[in-house]
Amino acid sequence: MKTMRHKQPKSDDCLWTANNELAKPLIIKVDVAKPGVVVPEAIKEKARVAKAVKICAFFLLTGLLFAASYLTAQTDQAVQTTSIEQTGYGAQPLQSLQAVLNLQECLRIGLENNYEIQIVRNEEQIADNNVTLGNAGFLPVVGLNSGYTARSNNSNQFPSDGGEPVESRSSNTGSLDMGMNLSWTLFEGFRVQTNYKRLKELQSVGELNTRLAIESLIATLTAEYYNYVQQQLRLNNLKYAVSLSKERLRIVEASYQAGALSRLDLQQARVYFNADSSLLIQQYEKLNSSRIRLNELMGVDVNLQFVAADSTIRFDRNLPKEKLHDKALQQNARLLLSEKNKTLSELDLKTLQSRNFPYLRLNSSYGFTHYNYNTGALDHQRTWGPTAGITLGFTLFDGLNRKREQRNAQIVIQNRELQTEQLQLALESDFANMWMAYQNNIELTNLETESLKNAELNYEIAMERYKVRDLSGLELREAQNSLIEAEQRLLTAQFNTKLYEISLLQLSGTINRYLEP
Repeated sequence: MKTMRHKQPKSDDCLWTANNELAKPLIIKVDVAKPGVVVPEAIKEKARVAKAVKICAFFLLTGLLFAASYLTAQTDQAVQTTSIEQTGYGAQPLQSLQAVLNLQECLRIGLENNYEIQIVRNEEQIADNNVTLGNAGFLPVVGLNSGYTARSNNSNQFPSDGGEPVESRSSNTGSLDMGMNLSWTLFEGFRVQTNYKRLKELQSVGELNTRLAIESLIATLTAEYYNYVQQQLRLNNLKYAVSLSKERLRIVEASYQAGALSRLDLQQARVYFNADSSLLIQQYEKLNSSRIRLNELMGVDVNLQFVAADSTIRFDRNLPKEKLHDKALQQNARLLLSEKNKTLSELDLKTLQSRNFPYLRLNSSYGFTHYNYNTGALDHQRTWGPTAGITLGFTLFDGLNRKREQRNAQIVIQNRELQTEQLQLALESDFANMWMAYQNNIELTNLETESLKNAELNYEIAMERYKVRDLSGLELREAQNSLIEAEQRLLTAQFNTKLYEISLLQLSGTINRYLEP
């Protein structure tokens, strides 16, 4: 094998490198045994160098594009944040300037300021004021009256014997009356005693109505408080979803600049990012609506800004079923009100039956009268003294209305009994349904907790595969949606479990436990 070195070739005969540097002369090996066969080893070496240079340039360019994309993403984030704040939904005051309220504080404020509670308490006070002996009819009625009467008379008197008539002109008479009257019903068929019992029952009804309103407020406000906590957690989840979409958009933009992905992939990433941002803006609106509703229930300024102290939806997993069921049949406010209505109907019947007895009334008075005369033998006259009397009476016939009214009152009592039984059955039905739903949602919460763990792991694997171009954008989006949906399902299950817990405690009349720290 002989080696020959050629002369320096011309510029158009040389093999140039990738960066167009000065070309070196080629070394051509000629096989003497096989004339005419040329082995271009120098050409292969130059090609390997050119390929290495291209690879280095590609990675350098990719790094620069990643840096530029990261700066662009940060700028877009600032612009997006500013855009959200300008809409009014994302503009939230600093938490350091906001009040932090827990459930007990919200309930305390609501019980003090809620207008419905104030109204029902005033109505209870009215019922308390009505429970008096005088309102029932035990006490007599005493009145004082006085009056003055003046009279001026003109008269002509004609004697029967035909004599001259006697004329009288301007005969003035004045009288002054003063007196005190007393009227007292001594007996009226026990109607007075029945009226007093009825007033006491109405007082109890007022207390039960106040208790019912308070329990309803506690249940409604507690449910709305945890709805506010739920909306805060959903907001955090959507913020996380936006951050995931933003990271994906950054990767896609960098890959698109490097020529590794198409414009369609870039547009899909932007569409997903805008969709998640839209959901985030809508979530700000839901959060503000829940806060406004809470302020309304608490009876404070609807624009009051505050943050819920709870960051999770906590519920009791070990409610005692039998104990709650027994208390529901014994302490439920609506059931007790139904029984009170039955008692009032029975008292109404006794009031009607009092008309079957005679009545006895005492009437007395003390009077003083003064008369003035300007004619006759007397100039003035005075009379005074007491007067007393007893009236005994009985209604013999009133068109059979008394019996009709009493029969109708007995039918009303039967209806009250039926309504109480119906309410008790409905109460047992509601308790059974809510207890089943409470147990099912506890199991559902456990299941969704496990599903969320799997969804998080699934998304981590999908993102790693996506970064090495082993997964498509649609498959990554599906993994991201699965993660967000798992988070939302878990929140829904926790919130529903809390709602059923509130309902069970309200049915059993033990919802005041939320007032305890």
